[in-house]
Amino acid sequence: MRIRPVGAHALLLDCAGETDPAAGDDVTGPGGAVAARVEAWRAELWRRRERGELHAVEIVPAATTVLLDGVRDPQRTAVLVAGWTPAPAATATAPAAVDVPVTYDGEDLPTVAGHWRVDVPAVVRRLTTTEFRVAFCGFAPGFAYLTGLPAALAVPRLPSPRPRVPAGSVALAGPYAGIYPSASPGGWLLVGRTDLPLFDVHAEPPARLGPGTRVRLVPA
Repeated sequence: MRIRPVGAHALLLDCAGETDPAAGDDVTGPGGAVAARVEAWRAELWRRRERGELHAVEIVPAATTVLLDGVRDPQRTAVLVAGWTPAPAATATAPAAVDVPVTYDGEDLPTVAGHWRVDVPAVVRRLTTTEFRVAFCGFAPGFAYLTGLPAALAVPRLPSPRPRVPAGSVALAGPYAGIYPSASPGGWLLVGRTDLPLFDVHAEPPARLGPGTRVRLVPA
């Protein structure tokens, strides 16, 4: 894991730097070694901050990195972090699972079935029996990138994004699943919809699905 300074008060932990192609590490797959390391470091840093061992305003995971922002002494913190070993992601303490009730009637279900070489009911069974985990958030407020599907089931985005995807749409793209918290343009493949609110600026925290949260897309 490489630690790089970012500006005057931030550090970037680059977990892709640990990739060992000879060992078969998968950088982009949701169950890959890099994704597991990112989650392990995110959970470790959150625990250290709660215990007062780390001073950082924000801990922001991404696909292959974790950003520490608002660090008082970046140089000292970099040395401190370099001496820590995170617990494996599989054994890290995770927030309670959130069940998201989904109506599986997305217009792209047949397309996903074609990519997976199964029928539509098999797609729904796969999605309802997979336990997902929020790897990171982005794209829009409250939009969580959900990992858990095998890398072999990654699907392409639409050639051209739809100008408006309704709020609550459940969708797939690449190795990720996601739920649109608000209406927006989007190129992910739509597989269903939920009425569960996922972002409320007046709630604390505003986003219902934060990094590390386990998620089940249960039938509505």
